[in-house]
Formats: sequence, C-alpha cells, structure tokens
Amino acid sequence: MRVFSLENVIDEFEALTKDAGRLQRATLRKILEQNAEAEYLQNLGLGGRTDPESFKVCIPLVTHSDLEPYIQRILDGDTSPILTGKPITSISLSSGTTQGKPKYLAFNDELVHSTMQIYRTSFAFRNKEYPVGNGKALQFIYSSKQVKTKGGLIATTATTNVYRSEQFKRTMKDIQSQCCSPDEVIFGPDFQQSLYCHLLCGLIYSDDVQIISSTFAHSIVHAFRTFEQVWEELCTDIREGVLSSRITVPSIRAAVSKLLSPNPALADSIHSKCLRLSNWYGVIPELWPNAKYVYGIMTGSMEPYLKKLRHYAGSLPLMSADYGSSEGWIGANVNPSLPPESATFAVLPNIGYFEFIPLQNPEGQELEHSVSTIHYIEAEPVGLTEVEVGKEYEIVVTNFAGLYRYRLGDIVRIAGFHNATPELQFVCRRSLVLSINIDKNTEKDLQLAVEAAAKLLTEEKLEVVDFTSHVDTSTEPGHYVIFWELCSDATDEVLRSCCSCLDLSFLDAGYVGSRKVGVIGPLELRVVRKGTFQKILDHYLGLGAAVSQFKTPRCVGVSNSMVLQILCRNVTGYYFSTAYGT
Repeated sequence: MRVFSLENVIDEFEALTKDAGRLQRATLRKILEQNAEAEYLQNLGLGGRTDPESFKVCIPLVTHSDLEPYIQRILDGDTSPILTGKPITSISLSSGTTQGKPKYLAFNDELVHSTMQIYRTSFAFRNKEYPVGNGKALQFIYSSKQVKTKGGLIATTATTNVYRSEQFKRTMKDIQSQCCSPDEVIFGPDFQQSLYCHLLCGLIYSDDVQIISSTFAHSIVHAFRTFEQVWEELCTDIREGVLSSRITVPSIRAAVSKLLSPNPALADSIHSKCLRLSNWYGVIPELWPNAKYVYGIMTGSMEPYLKKLRHYAGSLPLMSADYGSSEGWIGANVNPSLPPESATFAVLPNIGYFEFIPLQNPEGQELEHSVSTIHYIEAEPVGLTEVEVGKEYEIVVTNFAGLYRYRLGDIVRIAGFHNATPELQFVCRRSLVLSINIDKNTEKDLQLAVEAAAKLLTEEKLEVVDFTSHVDTSTEPGHYVIFWELCSDATDEVLRSCCSCLDLSFLDAGYVGSRKVGVIGPLELRVVRKGTFQKILDHYLGLGAAVSQFKTPRCVGVSNSMVLQILCRNVTGYYFSTAYGT
C-alpha cells in the first residue's frame, strides 16, 4: 500500500526551502554530472566542473532559437548525447500561440517527477485551507495529437506527456483529484466531444465533485460557455440514460455509456437549478454543491478570464495553480488563500537551477506608466537566494531535461521569502507585443487597455468574450488594431467611445508622443462575429495543440497569416479613435 501524508509533504517542503542555497549548488552539480557526456557541455569547455561560478562563465544564456540546431538533430534521429546525457524519451511541444508555431523541447522522466512534486506540494497547502475528502475532480483536461518524429520519438504537448504517465494517475489518486471522466474522454481525438463528456461525467458524479479544475482558466470559462448551449441536451442524456448522438468516437461513446443509466430525478434537479439561475451566475456551486474551489493557472494571459470565471464560480474561491512553462516547473502556490491577481509561487530549489537577471527602469521611467520590459536595464544574473524583495527579474532555468541556461522570457517580482527560497509574483511576458516606432507595449499593457475600455460596456450589460491585437503597417502611418468579440451587439456610439478609450489607455511615453505628432495613426477597433475565437482555437487544435495548453495569441503578426485571415474574414464593424485630435 502507498502511504501519502500531507504533513510529510509540507515537512519536506519546509526542509527544502530552509536549505535552498546548498540545495541549489547540489542540484546544479547533479544536473551537470548526469549530463557530463552531452555534446553541448563538452563543446563549451566546462571540463567536468560543477560549481555555479564555472557554469556561469562557460555556459551562455540562451533562448530557444539558439537551441534549434541541436533539437533538429534530435528530431532527425541522432541518438548521441547532444543536449542531455540521459535519453530523451519524448519531445514536448509548446502551444505555439505565442510565436505562431510550436517550440520543440526535450522531455524526460525527470520532468514528470518534478511535476508530481509540484502537484503534491501545492495540494498539501491547499488542503490545509480547503480540505477535501475522498471525492472526485471535474477536470477539463485534454490530450493532443501525438506524432512521431523522423527519429522515432513521440512529439506531443507537455501536458499530454504528463497525463499519459503512470506517475500522474498515482499522484491524482494521492491528492484526491481523480478525474470524473474516463481516460477515453481525456485522450479522445475530438475536443468538442471530450468537452461534452467531461460536463456529462461531472453531472453524473455531481455529489462527489470537490474540485473544478483545468490547466488554464480559459478552459474552464470555455467549458461553461459551452454548458450554456448544451445543458438541456445533457439533461436528456441523464434522464434517458442514453448518450447523445453527437458523440460519435467509438472509444468515448463506449466508455461514457457505461456510466449512464436512466436517472430522471437527477435530470429534473439539474434542469430546475439551471432555470433558477440568473444569467448563469453561480452555476458551479449550484450544480456541484460539494465543490470547495476552482483551480487552474489564472495569472498572466489568463487574468482577462477571471471576471467571467468569478461569475460562474459565485461564492467559490478561485485558486491559481502553480508556476511553470513548457520548459519546466518553477514554483508552487503555497499561499492558496491569496486571490489569483496576488498569487505567489515559492521556488522549489531541488527541481532545477535558477538564476535571475535583475531588471531596472532607467531614471525618470515610472513602472506604472508601462510595464514594457524593453525599457529595462539588465545586470548580471544572481542566484536564487540572492534576489531582493520588491525587485523585478527575468528567470533563467537549467533543469534535468535541458542543461543550458534558458531565458524563460518571464518577468517576476519578488514578493517575499518562504524560509530561504523566494516567493515570485508573475508580472508579464518579456516579449514585446505592440511596437511601430519608439512605442513599446506588452501583453500586460494591452490587457489593461482592454479592461479600461470594457468598463464602458457594463451599462449595456455587455462583455468582451476575447480579444487580440495586430500592428497594421500596410497604411502610412501604421496603427494598432484591436479585435474584440462581444457577447452581444453594441451600439456604434458605445464602440466608438471604447475605441478612443483603448487609444488613451496605452500610457507608454513612446506611444503617446508618437500619437500626438501623428507618427502612429489612430487606433482601430474591429469587432468580430461571435464564435471567431472558437475558430482560432479550432485552427490550433488542427495543428496538434491541446486545449489544456491553449492561450489566445494576444498579438497576431503577419507571419501568423491563417489566424489573421480568420480574424479579418469575421469582422462586422470598424471603428477609429478620435483621441489626440486625429
């Protein structure tokens, strides 16, 4: 019998974080010793040394483009130790929504192990605040397509690599988060059918569900937007004990049909509860009365979905999941009572070697005017225990699946320390989103502008379903284009006001100055048809992305031509700003 103790997990975490400095040196030594035969290390002249000082001198900071030649050799079937000493068991694909195409990343069992450590740690702290019993989790999780590379490795998303591991199933059982849905639903080839069945299985086990979760907040919001459309059909399935004809995948149909039997009482209860709801407010606690919280990644690009998620969750607390990326994990949320906007993540010092590039604003530049990181001045990277509270850094990661010093491109603020390890607060992605001249605006700047303009919709009882942006330089001068999908139609007057508000809400000094002198043209708001962002999601699913990893691209460049075409083909209204008198 496996014995899982939450107290032991917390005690282990406390011990790890008290000794973070020593553990970091030991972790780096272990990484370098395990990968000593790797060509990448040998070419850079480390010569078997494992101390941080030699490592930083010999090994350069890199981004993904620096590693692409090495990764291509692995994809082509070169089995020699190129980037790692241990065998690479599969390839992880990033979602591809940031750059328009997925990144290929090495994946091995060490990453699965660190994932499980993160899951167990954050659950132990969550369970102290919001204890759950032996129930189930309504998890909106999905696998992606698995393809074989030329060299015979399986390439799929990082989440799929995790879901298909035996460690994942064991850990979900340990942390009382077993999914309502059978594996056939999670690994089904049709996302829409899997989503429908997740909802159905969740309703069948409605009294047992204690956690509502997904990898990203977007997936939960998307699930309940879908629920609004299909709830009566779900009730019919439960009442009659027969699965809807919309489910055509044999494996999914067979697995879910085994769970169904006629249950008119449950169907009538769900039906009456749905009719009582006001605009679906509080649908989650209404239908899942024993749910303790809603859980998923809610920081960064997921923040725009929090308002809608709170609407569905009603009185249930929202809890942000842990901090990581396709490249590897970084920290666990050990302060679950904090709202998602204030979430912090304690770095686990034994899952990788972490460095932090100090970032400073030049004198005279106020951070609140723009979080555009291109303004920052960089200093030499410092170690995990050398960071300072209140300061901002870019994270550099070296882990067991990548012995290089990888610049994640994430900006974090040090919120405090848990023993000797820092607690990080996510600020924004470093990559620039919008720029034409000397203007520099990030995803966070875009989000703040959209939030400010969307307030003008509240009196009309309207909301922005989703949004993205584009820099249009096909005209002179170039200008920003913001695409909005709305839940319902708005008047031209309101949308013109929103457009000018968007323009005035970009506070970057370079943008404001360029607008005033006419170097950048008036901002354009384009309203798209309902369902346009669903078409964008479908496009990425067709490329092999997983819904579990999907993030709406917040800026669509000309290189991302298919998404740009989807947006432009579905525009129903064009509005130009009258701010700045132009």
